[in-house]
Formats: sequence, C-alpha cells, structure tokens
Amino acid sequence: MLADAKTALITGAGHGIGRATAKHLAARGWIVGVNDLRAEFVTEAVAEIAQAGGRAFPVVQNVATREGVQAAVDAVMAQTGRLDGLVNNAAWVRYQAIPDIAPETVDRMLQIGFNGIIWAIQSAAAVMDDARGGTIVNVASAAGFRSAPNSLVYSGIKAGVMGMTRAAAVELGPRGIRVNAVAPSAVPTEGTAKHRSAERDARRIANTPMGRLGTVDDIARAIVYLLDGESDFVTGQVLSADGGIGIAIT
Repeated sequence: MLADAKTALITGAGHGIGRATAKHLAARGWIVGVNDLRAEFVTEAVAEIAQAGGRAFPVVQNVATREGVQAAVDAVMAQTGRLDGLVNNAAWVRYQAIPDIAPETVDRMLQIGFNGIIWAIQSAAAVMDDARGGTIVNVASAAGFRSAPNSLVYSGIKAGVMGMTRAAAVELGPRGIRVNAVAPSAVPTEGTAKHRSAERDARRIANTPMGRLGTVDDIARAIVYLLDGESDFVTGQVLSADGGIGIAIT
C-alpha cells in the first residue's frame, strides 16, 4: 500500500544529527525510516517520534555495505511503498596524525562515510518515482573546506562527499531528483564527545561569528530545508551550517 505521506530514510538516525533530523522531519508530516546499527538507539528514536505525534519505523541495518544499504531501502519500500527522501548521515570517525594512520581506520571510515553514500544514492534513486522526483541530502562537514591536524582521512572523505553530491545532482536532475549537502562545523553530540575538550570548544566559539557552537537542531533544520518542498529549485549545493566560522578571518 502506498503511504499517504512522503517517506524518508535517514541513516545513522539513532542519535545526534540524524535523530534530530528524523524528529524535525516527522513533525512536518513525513514518515521516517530510522536507520542505525544499534537497535536500542533506533527503538528509542522511533518511540520519541511517536510520542510527539509523528510516524516512524525502525530500519536496523549496516549501511557500510552495499547489501546493507539495499536492505535498508527495501525495508522502507516494504513498509510504505515509496521513498521520497534520503539523508546520508551515518559516519564513523577517527582522527590520526599522518604517521599513525592505520589501514583499518581508512577502510572503516571509507566504508561508512563514502562508499555507503554511493550505495545509498544508487539504491534510493532506483526506487524514487520519476513523476514525484525525490530529494537526497548528504551530511558533509566544514572540514571538507578547511582542515586541522590529524584529519587527513576525515577531511578527504568529506570533500569527496561534496564532489559526489554535485555529480549525483547533475546525473539525477533530469529525473526530478535533487541532491544537496549540509556542511556543519563542530556540533556537540554523543559521537563527537570524545574528540572535544573545553579548551577546543572555547577556541571554536571565539572564532565563530555567531558566538556559539551549533546544535543538532541547527543542522537538522538545514537538512529539512533542503529535503522538503521549500528548496524545489536547489540542487548540487553545499549549505554551510557553521555559524560563519568558514568565512571568518582569525
């Protein structure tokens, strides 16, 4: 049965930016497939959305593999019969100095944060309806524009995400499928806590024209803007949601 509302799949939505995006999108009437590898995170997120009056369902799959991504898309289609939006948010991050970069680090970061996006775009585009079109938002990073020590792999991957965003927008545009990216600066989440410190946060705040760090809700609202109908003629763009740190001279 075809769902009576637009449906989206959000990867890595068990916590952080992905979970906030799922909540904001569901509040706008979308049906949300909440993906994460941790079933307990997914269960919590789906329950929180339902408690707020939204509609969501669990999609517990490993989106680091082509098979896992396809299974996630298949689960959405089985549940609602349609896929109108995709948010590629899942990532795994480890910062290492150049001499210390390990093959297993590169492989895992690429599998989840780069390869997985390719497979997700491929699988989602295959089922998006040509008449309705669709929207895809990739979560990039301010690190794709400017970097810091110990982030060679991370910055390289996020710059690559921006490149594939533009390439997919060009190829899928004739089918009415828009592809954009959001590039956040440092945002406090459960996943980034181990990479943060009070000193580093203070330095970032001092260098940010808006005078604060971003929140998961800040980024979620930017993603929803690109995903929902208020940006119908926007594609191939990278929206910096960084409080202005990327344009500030420090």
